[in-house]
Amino acid sequence: MIKLVISGVWICAVTLASVYFSLQMASEPNDKGDQSDFFGGLDYVRSDLMSIPAIHQGEVRGYFITRLVYTAEPDVLKKLSLPPEMLITDELFSLLVGERVIDLTRVEEFDLEAFRVVIRDRLNERLKKKVFHEVLVEQMEFLTKAEVRNKARQRRLPPPPVKSVGEDG
Repeated sequence: MIKLVISGVWICAVTLASVYFSLQMASEPNDKGDQSDFFGGLDYVRSDLMSIPAIHQGEVRGYFITRLVYTAEPDVLKKLSLPPEMLITDELFSLLVGERVIDLTRVEEFDLEAFRVVIRDRLNERLKKKVFHEVLVEQMEFLTKAEVRNKARQRRLPPPPVKSVGEDG
């Protein structure tokens, strides 16, 4: 009888100790000091798909099509009086069409890293604090005027007739 009581007390003690230890391990704070921006703490703002005309000497040479994603401070984004997407779109058009910081007509000399840095720095400069941390490229392409025309023609042309099986041609 005594062995049975001692066994019961031993099982209860081991069970209570394991539950206590499990709760202590689950409630320990995680060390987030050594993590980079890719593991949380920042919000991701996805821009709309934008088509920006590449104008050279008063003539449209093509279209720069892009969709970018920005990492930003969530607290500051919530305090903005206008949606961040509008701010981003305005800044992109100002840089690429208004001020022509990057010449889109010379695609072969396009520097992607400089493009990212200029956009990020100009947005932070405009807000007078470091809000945007990274500019990530989701989609980017350049279509010449001729390519746009060809694609438009292809959409207007009827599809070629399809021969059915057994038709002599």
